[in-house]
Order: sequence, then structure tokens, then C-alpha cells
Amino acid sequence: MVGYSDNKEEVQRRLRRIEGQIRGLNRMVEEDTYCIDILTQISAATRALQSVALQLLGDHLSHCVQDALRSGGPGAEAKIVEAQAAIERLVRS
Repeated sequence: MVGYSDNKEEVQRRLRRIEGQIRGLNRMVEEDTYCIDILTQISAATRALQSVALQLLGDHLSHCVQDALRSGGPGAEAKIVEAQAAIERLVRS
């Protein structure tokens, strides 16, 4: 079971909204919208994606990593390393 299974519908709803934002960005370019207006919308879409990523990371930590820690063994260490790599990727983006 994945960590976000309890919030799957909410995650999908948010991703569909972001998908709409991206389509809107494409329309803005097609319509020769002012550069700063497009950049503002890109910033909003980026923040929305980061928000979903943080939600998924929290779900992963509270379910997958927590379960692995309870079970112990090499799987627990692997989940911690995996979570750390995911956090590093998010911080870099």
C-alpha cells in the first residue's frame, strides 16, 4: 500500500488543477501574453507542484518509512536513505 492511498483523490484533484495551469500557460504563449504574466503563472504552477511534492513526502515518511522503521532490518535503513535522497531532490529544485 502506498503512503498517499488515504489522500489519493486529493492528490489527483490537485494534479488535475496543475495540469490545467500548464495548459493555460501554453495558451498564454500562443496568445503572445506579456512575459512577466507568463512567468508569474509559471511560479504559481511551480509552487503548486512543490506543495503536492511536500504532501507526498509527508505521506511517505508517515507511512512507508515509519512502517520500515517498525519492522527494522536493512529495509529500514534503505527507506531512510531513499527519503533523504527525495528530500535532497526537492531542496535542489
